[in-house]
Amino acid sequence: MNGSVAVRVAGQDVATVPPVLDGELVDETTAGRVPWRRRLAMWWRQSPRVPMAFKSRSHAKQAAKDLAVALLRSPFRCLRAVARGLVVAVRWWRAWVKVADYREAAEQSEKLADKFGDIRALTLFRWKVTGVVTGVVAAVVAVVHLLYGNDPLWIAAGVGSVAAAILGRRKDGSPGRKPVLAGPRTLTWTMDPQVLVDAFRDAKLIGKDETLRLVERARRIGEGWAVTVDLPATRKAADVVKNREALASALAVDEVQLNVERVRGNGGHAGRVALWVADTDPYVTPPVRTPLLAVQRWDAWRPVPFGRDARGRRIDLPLVWTSLLIGAIPRQGKTMAARLAAAGLILDPYCRLYLADFKGGKDWEAARAVAHRFMAGDESAHVLALVDWLVELVAEVQGRYARMRDLDDLTCPESKVTPDMSRDSELDMPVTAIVIDEVQVPLEDRTPVVVQGKRLTAGEYIGELLTWLAKKGPAAGIVLVLATQRPDSKTIPSGLRAVLGSRFALRVMDWRDSNIVLGEQMNTRGYDSSRLLPSHKGVGILRPDGETHAGADVLALTVRTFYMPNEDWKEINQKGRALREAERTLTGHAAGQDTAPVLDHAAVAKAIGTGTRQAAEAAPVVELPEPLASVVDYLGDDLDEGGRGFVPTAELVEALDVDPTMFGRQMGELNCRPDRKRVPAEDGTVRQVRGYLTADLRAAVDACRAAEGEGGIVDADVIEDED
Repeated sequence: MNGSVAVRVAGQDVATVPPVLDGELVDETTAGRVPWRRRLAMWWRQSPRVPMAFKSRSHAKQAAKDLAVALLRSPFRCLRAVARGLVVAVRWWRAWVKVADYREAAEQSEKLADKFGDIRALTLFRWKVTGVVTGVVAAVVAVVHLLYGNDPLWIAAGVGSVAAAILGRRKDGSPGRKPVLAGPRTLTWTMDPQVLVDAFRDAKLIGKDETLRLVERARRIGEGWAVTVDLPATRKAADVVKNREALASALAVDEVQLNVERVRGNGGHAGRVALWVADTDPYVTPPVRTPLLAVQRWDAWRPVPFGRDARGRRIDLPLVWTSLLIGAIPRQGKTMAARLAAAGLILDPYCRLYLADFKGGKDWEAARAVAHRFMAGDESAHVLALVDWLVELVAEVQGRYARMRDLDDLTCPESKVTPDMSRDSELDMPVTAIVIDEVQVPLEDRTPVVVQGKRLTAGEYIGELLTWLAKKGPAAGIVLVLATQRPDSKTIPSGLRAVLGSRFALRVMDWRDSNIVLGEQMNTRGYDSSRLLPSHKGVGILRPDGETHAGADVLALTVRTFYMPNEDWKEINQKGRALREAERTLTGHAAGQDTAPVLDHAAVAKAIGTGTRQAAEAAPVVELPEPLASVVDYLGDDLDEGGRGFVPTAELVEALDVDPTMFGRQMGELNCRPDRKRVPAEDGTVRQVRGYLTADLRAAVDACRAAEGEGGIVDADVIEDED
């Protein structure tokens, strides 16, 4: 409308309404030109010509600290430079007087005897020149002193000191600058760029003619130095992570002091590496108690405080919508790690806990006060009770999905439990955690059970139930926390390991056990928990399923768990019980209501497909001989049809860490003969290498099965993917 409109309002005079205009909201900063101040600020932040000290407050503080240190060190550095300059000058004068260049030329031409007389005469002449010059200088100094006093002499001494300092400045390759026999290498440098480049070259991570680009200057973070660098073109950050031990050796530090991370996301790329070097072993200090002691309650939907990395950053572990597997040899802190994961859930009064302790000790005894279901022991009766628990939980998950279908999109936007849904008592969908310590005990139990007419062992049935819960349970609010001191392929089914999102591996015996916990080929990526020191209790490699304080794109990191002794564990459980009593959410065992689970084995067996799985029926399990078992374990799904067709021998020898000659002899005894194939190399060329056809490896597996007798099968945990 282009003009005003007159309208009559009831009971009033005519009112004039202003025109109604159509328009669109336009941002001036985007529609017009960018103001010059903003362009200047953008250039200032992004320009490589502007020093980092003028871009951010943290870099300015670090630059001020560096300047203060340089000023304090400058007198001593100047004295050392003058001394080195005097030494260099004396050495140069000595070589000149002795006619060293003439003598060397005569020696190389094998005419030293013929030229000896000339060399002697020239040496005497230069000694005379030295004496005359010394006398003249002494006379000039005396005359100047008599005529002008000491001031000219002090000026001359200052000029000479500056000249000597310039002559004595440190330069690579200069004579007399490097001792023939050096002392021990120590971390006395402060991430000097040239030292860092030399270390990368010594570790063979870059070539002799290649260098690094400094992304962020070296600065102090915690008790160590941090620096971010870009590798040369075609060099990969993953190789630096994999060869962390070689780089630590080049830097003269223990590998536990060196933290190497690939920088990913918008601020990184495949060749950007972030380094942090600790001054000392970061794990020798006393452990830190869990921060959960200082809180009155916790939200299970928040990541649980789990530990600290080498840099002192707190690492929180997400638990909802994922599962956790903890593996270690005895007395390395496995139960402590599992209790830390459960502690955050205990302090949430709306969380329901199923806790099974197959160690049968007192580690979990305090959790009786909060657990919906609790048991401790390692008898067959306890294993069968766990079967009933899992059957109950499978039915519970099916019921939750059925109830979700009837909810509106506002209450349940997706087929997932939300925080509001988990706290609604009418919906009855609380976050439910099933914690099993020493899970290898029920998984190895041979007690026979019958499911839909099929005869299985209790361990096999529990493995299938846990696998189903790990696959479908997280979206329905089910959290699995499994801890084992026997992380091998025969104990934990590979199908179960493959669906457990978060992994935590404390020290284990060898790289195979580490890979079983962390995932296939993690040792080749630089993550091997068998290399952890026995003295580092509670230190392990965490592979989180979700974002941590170290970043969302971190594949794995070394973490030292928080410390939670029994008195702290009891205090947390007492808080958890008080919270449940206040919210009236105390149920099951903790409330004195040990009711038997409501079971429907037929429906559960149909849901998880037990009736269709025939591999677990009474067929005997066959163990493959070495080294074939390790080869099959290493290849995983690559051994199946449709996977890799050829595996180089060099790759297998390096991955398995075996002697090549012995490996070839043992594989030949198993009727696995090497073949030659032409494969592309990293530089684009094609070369011929020796290796094994995966078809021949599968034939060897079948031959081992046939050798064990009719009906034998190879252990499914050995031939399936370890991740």
